[in-house]
Amino acid sequence: MANETYSTKARRYAEAVIAGDILTCSWVQRACKRQLNDLAKFKGKASPYRFNPKLTDKDGRSFAPADNLCGFIERLPHVKGPLAGEMIKLEPWQVFILTTVFGWVKPDGKRRFRRSYIEVPRGNAKSTLSSALALYMLAADREGGAEVYSLATTRDQARIVFGDAQTMARRSPGFRNRFNVNVGAHNMNVLASGSKFEALSAEGSTLDGLNIHFGCVDELHAHKTRTVYDVVETGTGKRDNSLLWVITTAGSNRSGICYEVRSFVTKLLDGVFEDDSQFGIIYGLDDGDDWTSAESLIKANPNWGISVRSEILGPLQAKAMQLPSAVNNFKTKHLNEWVNADTAWMDMRSWDACANPDLDIESFVGQPCWIGLDLASKTDIAALVMVFQHPEIADAYAVFGKYYLPEDTVNAAGNSQYSGWMHTGRLTVTPGNVIDFSWIEADLSDLVSRFAVQAVAFDPFQATQLSTRMLAEGLPMIELRPTVLNFSEPMKTLEALVLQKKLIHDGDPVLGWMASNVVAHLDAKDNIYPRKERAENKIDGIVALIMAISRAIKPGDSVMLGADYELLML
Repeated sequence: MANETYSTKARRYAEAVIAGDILTCSWVQRACKRQLNDLAKFKGKASPYRFNPKLTDKDGRSFAPADNLCGFIERLPHVKGPLAGEMIKLEPWQVFILTTVFGWVKPDGKRRFRRSYIEVPRGNAKSTLSSALALYMLAADREGGAEVYSLATTRDQARIVFGDAQTMARRSPGFRNRFNVNVGAHNMNVLASGSKFEALSAEGSTLDGLNIHFGCVDELHAHKTRTVYDVVETGTGKRDNSLLWVITTAGSNRSGICYEVRSFVTKLLDGVFEDDSQFGIIYGLDDGDDWTSAESLIKANPNWGISVRSEILGPLQAKAMQLPSAVNNFKTKHLNEWVNADTAWMDMRSWDACANPDLDIESFVGQPCWIGLDLASKTDIAALVMVFQHPEIADAYAVFGKYYLPEDTVNAAGNSQYSGWMHTGRLTVTPGNVIDFSWIEADLSDLVSRFAVQAVAFDPFQATQLSTRMLAEGLPMIELRPTVLNFSEPMKTLEALVLQKKLIHDGDPVLGWMASNVVAHLDAKDNIYPRKERAENKIDGIVALIMAISRAIKPGDSVMLGADYELLML
């Protein structure tokens, strides 16, 4: 519509999404609903926030922050692809994001949102949007001594956003002259305000001590540690109008910082958490969507028909439909679906669909229980998994897990979730640099006192002394070596139970992460066996679950040890 303000265009987009006129996934619908609810809730002089009000700068000029930003960006050129040289034209979904993040201000004019998480498939102009925004934060956000950074784990990744912004600035003499911006090979700056824009990486830069006004973290899913994110979050905390801007595609590492932030955002959009300083939106598919359909391409890609075109994605989709090895890469990059490792075993959507957050182990007191025990000493996780017959679903099982790591490993590990799991009680941390098995023995004794434990299946590696002591206490310890013959049938059974929604768990994030890490090795006889692709991709909980399932599905059978059978205790 002619003369339509950007904030009005954003509202129309949100209303169209809610009405179903624009095809999007439920996370986008929730983000739009949150904004519309906020517009209705935050009104009047007593409100803690105002949306896109007229503000006055230090020179007495008035401006509306959201409209001002969008107008600024549309005066910059595209620098890549078929649109290179043309002025940027923001699409409604981009206007919605920008106006929401920048439009909400406090009574003092400072921004409400301090952190932004945007997840969108490849090809939807992420870098273009971030580069233009970085130039605004450098020169036009009215911040003295603004420090603007594009940050990543590698130099090349960090320079993508910076390099595009650099080219935009060089091709925009009006921008450079208006804001007195100097463009160098490795730095852009505004001498009058003491502001600068640089690309930094954990690879070769000292990131500590930064006083960040705008920190752009591109492709957070590729970060193997939380170092860069934590540095930016801490660095932006030193200013009162700073912004941490994360824009990424989906990935496969469910133990990393990206999935941690994503999980927080999904709970925020679900209304489980409240945080007025965090913005989030996730473009992708919903559970049950057919990824092979043309509709799914449109639904997941907000820039469909613009920078994402059917003649490009159509053949890639057709290739993935014919070549199983290409499926996960296509789903991750172009449908924004978090998948497991490249040749992963578990269908994680089916796994997630088995979650029942109301499942409570206390309701199984006195019931038959089968336990799988996979021990470790230092870097691997020791896992104790309990399996019960489900009281309400025929031929189904309920699953609960306990996990153990030594304190030194938690402190030194690159897994950003260990400490969080420890604080929520999902992970038991024992003092020192090796797991103290006495904690596991105490838990086993407690379980036997409360449940009718039928068998404790254990791998004899590292478990000889523990099993001897537990046998002496009368526990039904059953030795189960991790061989293909022992694991193939229960592993297939476990997969079938998940697909049939007959393996019920409480949403255990540790076990879910481990399930996503399992790669199934298939031999010439169609036997399968659990493996992991990288050392940091732990699967101990799933190994323990397979062991417990093996006893639950054949409780009276003996256990294969190499070529023989042996039953230690029934």
